[in-house]
Amino acid sequence: MNTPPTHEPAPHQARHAEDIVYDSNTRTRGAPNRVIDLRSDTVTRPTPAMREAMAEADVGDDVFGDDPTVNALEERVAALVGKEAGLFVPSGTQSNFLALITHCARGEEIITGRDYHVNKYEAGGASAFGGAILTALPQAANGSLTPDQIAAAVKPDDSHLPVSRLVSLENTWNGRVQDQANIEAIAVVARANGLSLHLDGARLMNAVIATRRSAADLAAPFDTVSLCLSKGLGAPIGSVLSGPRDFIRKARRNRKMAGGGMRQAGVLAACGLHALDHHVERLAQDHANAKRLAQALSAIPGLVVDYPANATNMVWVTLPDGAFAPLQKAMAEQGILLLGGGNAMRIVAHLDVTEDDMTCVADAMAAYFGAG
Repeated sequence: MNTPPTHEPAPHQARHAEDIVYDSNTRTRGAPNRVIDLRSDTVTRPTPAMREAMAEADVGDDVFGDDPTVNALEERVAALVGKEAGLFVPSGTQSNFLALITHCARGEEIITGRDYHVNKYEAGGASAFGGAILTALPQAANGSLTPDQIAAAVKPDDSHLPVSRLVSLENTWNGRVQDQANIEAIAVVARANGLSLHLDGARLMNAVIATRRSAADLAAPFDTVSLCLSKGLGAPIGSVLSGPRDFIRKARRNRKMAGGGMRQAGVLAACGLHALDHHVERLAQDHANAKRLAQALSAIPGLVVDYPANATNMVWVTLPDGAFAPLQKAMAEQGILLLGGGNAMRIVAHLDVTEDDMTCVADAMAAYFGAG
């Protein structure tokens, strides 16, 4: 299947609906100005209750370590994923970047997947600014690497070669939960070769809900974990990097060097705490909405829908050749925003998309393809 890019769209990709006004308080199907934005789970708006938490947040200067709300969030997430300490940062990209450059000195190697976010969609920051070398291995269709691939990629002790230092994995990948037994087998190989492990857990809580295993259990094989708050959890900004206390202390210094030091950031950290209190279990509704839409689209002739058993909140669709651009334009005219390219698209369920919205989308696409 040809998959569309999983990074967020360039500005021109969203302009098909530039004159559609989004009313975040409008929740009824078919309401005037109602936009159903399926491009990503990063498009969510803070709920009224989350905005109230922001307004009431106790704040201080985070660079001085004086923001109690930031401190509470860092401790909460670190405990959630079973690590000693956490570091609140503006984005998942910065969280991964800090992890990679803190694990690896210049000239050292990171072994990862070809289509993992750290390799494909983070502008090569670990190499450009950290001097680390990314060795990207081909993945299976479900996004996994194998222990044998990792073992074969580790470099021997040879002055001609970089020093293999880190394995970086991703869970979920393209909305698909990764097999924990395989991850644990990779960890065994990595440890045997003296490598550390990092998890890009941008959507780890989706995996938690899908598997009904704790975040600490899923993160146990890893030294460090990045957890995004601004995707399915619905916060407007922020990720937390968690790991050993000494590692996080070094990462905090690197955050300052990278310009990521924040001041009265408790107004943002409050969103993360609210999300952890109120938006985790509701991820199951996103998964149900995605599955329901996948089933509806599967009934439309000419569409090939990819929503496997390990899928969560993302539906992947292969379209007839060249069909995406006109479909994107037609749907935008009805207030439905899509992301894709060529003959493929990705549809993402999230906090701001209701069950009725998904029915509306399915009906609109069926009508477009003449199946309604």
